[in-house]
Amino acid sequence: MKKDVLSVAIGGAIGTALRILLDIMLSLIFFSMSLVSIIVINAIGSFLLGFLVAGIWTRPKTPQWMKLAVGPGVLGGFTTFSGVMLQALLVQNPWATAGYLALSIGTSLFAALLGIWVGTPFAKKTAKRTTRKVAK
Repeated sequence: MKKDVLSVAIGGAIGTALRILLDIMLSLIFFSMSLVSIIVINAIGSFLLGFLVAGIWTRPKTPQWMKLAVGPGVLGGFTTFSGVMLQALLVQNPWATAGYLALSIGTSLFAALLGIWVGTPFAKKTAKRTTRKVAK
């Protein structure tokens, strides 16, 4: 229990630091357009989570503490739903707000599905290796 909580806490700190770093880098490229950086950050995090859930986490030898450290920890700290809500409130135009929310959520869902699609072959390779070892 303590190992799980500690791994999520450490992972969350790492993910938050990575998000801040990437947000600074993207704001230099997009001239402080945090609307764009939040969408990009959430899409990257959603893709990685989809990839991990579909592929690497299906491996039986992946420790639970590692799944917790990377999933809810690093990627939970990296992505930001509160940032999306804050930006949506700052837009102050109902139609632009609805468009921003739809774009942000749609982009993240698409990225997660893409991550699952890309990660699935890794799960199949692992299943084949495990089956071969059991058969021998």
